[in-house]
Amino acid sequence: MKSDIREKNNYTLLCDFYEFAMCNGFFEAGFADKVVYYDMFFRSVPDHASYAIIAGLEQLIEYFESLEFDDCDIDFLRSKGIFDERYLDYLKNFKFECDVWALPEGSVAFPQEPLLIVRGPIIQAQMLETMVLLTINHQSMIATKANRIVSAAKGRPVVEFGSRRAQGYSGANLGARASYIGGCAGTANTLAEKIYGVPALGTMAHSWVQLFPTEYEAFKTYAEVYPDNCLLLVDTYDTLKKGIPNAIKVFNEVVVPSGNRPKGIRIDSGDIAYLSKKARIMLDEAGFPDAQIMASNSLDEFTIENLLLQDAQVDSFGVGERLITSKSWPVFGGVYKLTTIEGKDGELIPTIKISENVAKITNPGFKNLYRLYDNESGKALADVITLNDEKIDDSGEYEIFHPVYTWKRRTLTNFTAKPLLEQIYKKGKLVYELPSLEEIREKVQSELETLWEETKRIENPHEYIVDLSYDLWKTKEDLLEKHGKTFSRR
Repeated sequence: MKSDIREKNNYTLLCDFYEFAMCNGFFEAGFADKVVYYDMFFRSVPDHASYAIIAGLEQLIEYFESLEFDDCDIDFLRSKGIFDERYLDYLKNFKFECDVWALPEGSVAFPQEPLLIVRGPIIQAQMLETMVLLTINHQSMIATKANRIVSAAKGRPVVEFGSRRAQGYSGANLGARASYIGGCAGTANTLAEKIYGVPALGTMAHSWVQLFPTEYEAFKTYAEVYPDNCLLLVDTYDTLKKGIPNAIKVFNEVVVPSGNRPKGIRIDSGDIAYLSKKARIMLDEAGFPDAQIMASNSLDEFTIENLLLQDAQVDSFGVGERLITSKSWPVFGGVYKLTTIEGKDGELIPTIKISENVAKITNPGFKNLYRLYDNESGKALADVITLNDEKIDDSGEYEIFHPVYTWKRRTLTNFTAKPLLEQIYKKGKLVYELPSLEEIREKVQSELETLWEETKRIENPHEYIVDLSYDLWKTKEDLLEKHGKTFSRR
């Protein structure tokens, strides 16, 4: 289901103030029409994983489609007292004119790869930085975390339960969307289904049980209301001595006589591994081997993996705050860097950012991204970042090499090279057909199937190869050498 509900807020001013100040400076310096290229990329994957799941492009497109400055925006900027009136007039008549290329949502991506490239007048491309980053960073972080949790569950459904612990309304709604892209079966957030089509799921809370004189009466009433969807929360008072026996009693007295089978029970506290094993025995002996056991309570990929190593008898998981906030690694460190300046004659002039921190040295130039697949296994062998006008010839041999440790080389044969970036905007016009949420989920699964299992390990995964083409590597080396004397004196 595609969303046709849009937030009504105007986010055009959701921009770091220095971006407006810089753009005013560009305008006064005569650079308003200077065409440049920016890349968005990230340097490391959250939780020391090897890959990330990219999400948020649809919301970024919504932002691009609604970019305009109303009179209130212009009056506010004027009130700051630092902006040239000609610049404010430019903003008042603003028209989005950029070209944009991006990895589609649901793509598997790796550090240093361009997730999104913006080409356009610097006064436009610069002011997009904050929204590009916050939109892609947030949903990619949650989608990546969700995928790790789903992977740890080994085929058992995971439901996102985190709305009440999310960072604000959009964090809850967009987090639910991203978690579904990452592989969750649904969300507790009802609005997320209305807006995005993410299945809204839920059972009961402890307050339902507490409201009734006895736990048995609470279960009985719930079963009478929902005889065909009866999943009972059994840990309000005593899971093994009261909760499960009362649930079994209600299953026998209410659910089965109504012609239904119980959905199961949920355990939300205590030693879940121990309780689930005991619960499984009790349910089986009572004639309900088909009753599911759901677990919740501060779960993440690490606790789920440990539970299953202990042979916990859990059929599904509800995961809340540690998913919706990506609690163990709450920042997806995407950055937005200038890589190319376009000369008057259309010449592309690569630029580089140099740092004493080697990881922060950027890859210059207007680029493309290829994934190389083994023709026999269908598995991904490596990614290669190239200059945009390069084509990888997959008809013969192709040598890849580590961009830092250049003696690490490998010659590939019998492979297929696939370009990954797709054009989203051409001169400000949307030229990309948005996929449905289900299509995005399917893309995640199809791309994950091309990764080796060692790359998908929860802990200490095998590092996936991301190399630079020789031409891009040489461009980078030449720029480093060009700026070397200045850099070495610092």
